[in-house]
Amino acid sequence: MYSQIISLIRQEVKPALGCTEPVAVALAAAKSCEILSSTGEKPEKIEAAVSANILKNGMGVGIPGTGMTGLNIAVALAAVCGKSKYGLEVLKELNDTAVANAKRMVEEGKVKITLADTAETLFVRASAYSANHIAEAVVSGSHDTVTGAFLDGNAICSGISSNQTGGEADSSVVPESAARDLTVSQIWEFANNVPLDEIEFMMDSVKMNEALVKEGLEGDYGLKVGKTIAHGSNSEFYGDSLLIYAMSCTAAASDARMAGSTLPAMSNSGSGNQGITVTVPVIAVAEKINASHEQLVRALALAHTVAIHIKGHLGKLSALCGCVIASTGAACGIVYLKGGGYEEICAAIKNMIGNITGMVCDGAKVGCAMKVASGVACAMQSAVLALEGTCISPNDGIIEEDIEKTISNLGRIGSKGMQTTDKMILDIMVCK
Repeated sequence: MYSQIISLIRQEVKPALGCTEPVAVALAAAKSCEILSSTGEKPEKIEAAVSANILKNGMGVGIPGTGMTGLNIAVALAAVCGKSKYGLEVLKELNDTAVANAKRMVEEGKVKITLADTAETLFVRASAYSANHIAEAVVSGSHDTVTGAFLDGNAICSGISSNQTGGEADSSVVPESAARDLTVSQIWEFANNVPLDEIEFMMDSVKMNEALVKEGLEGDYGLKVGKTIAHGSNSEFYGDSLLIYAMSCTAAASDARMAGSTLPAMSNSGSGNQGITVTVPVIAVAEKINASHEQLVRALALAHTVAIHIKGHLGKLSALCGCVIASTGAACGIVYLKGGGYEEICAAIKNMIGNITGMVCDGAKVGCAMKVASGVACAMQSAVLALEGTCISPNDGIIEEDIEKTISNLGRIGSKGMQTTDKMILDIMVCK
């Protein structure tokens, strides 16, 4: 069981440069251009057909190093400097020359984005055109999985992940159902008892996301939510507490990432913001209470895995803001750091689900940092209540006595109940 959970964590927790919806589109575009280059020709134009959720989350978010937002520039960057072998860091080789060339491509109308006719929530088909050939690549199911590649309409490989070169599916991939099939009880047992050296890689989250915190606090990114909360001149409103410290750090990292920082985030379940929100509050609390190295590593393993488990009930993209899931994982990590047990972990999850379940995702954008800050506040509140022995009643709303039924209820609302909401949000966004 431990090895499967570790494989699942490694699959869902990985570096991502930029918002992962534009990244998924860039990955497909980079792959299509690579296929085209095998013919000796370069793309004259690129089209990307994307699912509604990809479009929603790609319209207003900053693209690293460009000062621009949207999918068009992400596709153009992929064409000039993208490397599919890097997966969620497909744009890691961007530089000033690449940015200038990409902007020129967009200005010349060589990139086109359309809405795909698909029921899938996470779907991209990128088509690169030259004088004599058409190369296509499909990303679907998860942000960094290339599921199809074509040259002039002929399939050349399928079922491949971003870092594969052959035509065989990756047998090491943990099925999506594995996250859903876990239980909080199993996650708790894992986090407490797995050999420490097997989860030492959790510290990669600390190093990577702390760099984004520093970037957000020192720079002027987006709405400057984290920087504003942290600023001494606002102490009469915010005070100087552990809660405020955790909120400012987490929001600052989101500020930087959503406004186009060129630093990667350690993501969770295909989302950099979720990775930030899962980890940074836990890191902040660990720092302030002088937690041991082992406590921090195990708390992060718990937080990441709880978020992955809950996300397994929702799917990669939904109308429910990922901050809800990520901050629930953070609440569990905080409870662990403060000496809480399994019952307190379950209480924290129920308190979170009973609090901010209705927060909608209206696209990836700089304003996400405000939702992240709210999620951290709720996580701290839920953790404190749980540690005091307070748990929201199963008589309240969607909460049930059984923790897995409660999580399942959240999943049903986010994946099915809010489908109409999702369509309405997209309609409002594209008609502005």
